[in-house]
Amino acid sequence: MNIFLIGYRCAGKSIIGRSLSKKLGWPFLDADLELTEEYGMTISEIVKKLGWDKFREMEQAIIKRTCKNDKHIVATGGGAVLNSKNVRQMKHNGVLIWLRATPQTIKARMSTDNSTEDMRPSLTSKGMLEEIEETLLNRNPYYESAKDFCVDTDDVGVNEICDIILGEMNHYGLKR
Repeated sequence: MNIFLIGYRCAGKSIIGRSLSKKLGWPFLDADLELTEEYGMTISEIVKKLGWDKFREMEQAIIKRTCKNDKHIVATGGGAVLNSKNVRQMKHNGVLIWLRATPQTIKARMSTDNSTEDMRPSLTSKGMLEEIEETLLNRNPYYESAKDFCVDTDDVGVNEICDIILGEMNHYGLKR
C-alpha cells in the first residue's frame, strides 16, 4: 500500500508528504521532482519547449513507475488526476488523499514559494487568483472522484494534518 497525496498546487502535498514519511518511516517521492530530475528540465521548461500534452505523458510514466513501489508516500502533480489511467493505477496501489485548500490560501502560499516560477507554470493567461479559482472549478470534480478521503489544509498545522491522515488510514489497514 502507498499513500498518494492529490490536490492543487500549494495545497500542502510535499510538506505533508515529507512529514508523513518521517512519522511512518516510509520513503517520500515528489512526482514533479522525480520528473524534473529525470528529464533535466524544470516543469516550466518542459511545458515551454514540449507543451502540456508531452508533460502529461511524462507525468504518466512517473506515476506508473511510482505505483510499483510499496509503502511510499507520493506527492502527485496537481493535474495527475486529469488522466484516468493515473487514477486507476494509484487506486490499485494505494490510498488517494485529497489535500484541499481555498483559492485564497493557495494564492498566499504560491506568492511566498520560491519554486513557483519553475515548478508551477501558468495554466491560463489570467491573474493568479482568477486562474486558481477557474482551475479548481474544473479540477475539483476530478479530485472528488479520485479521492478516498479529503483533508482541508487551510489554517491547520502540518502535524495536525498528519494526525488526521494517520487516523483515517487506520480504516484502510495501515500497518506502520
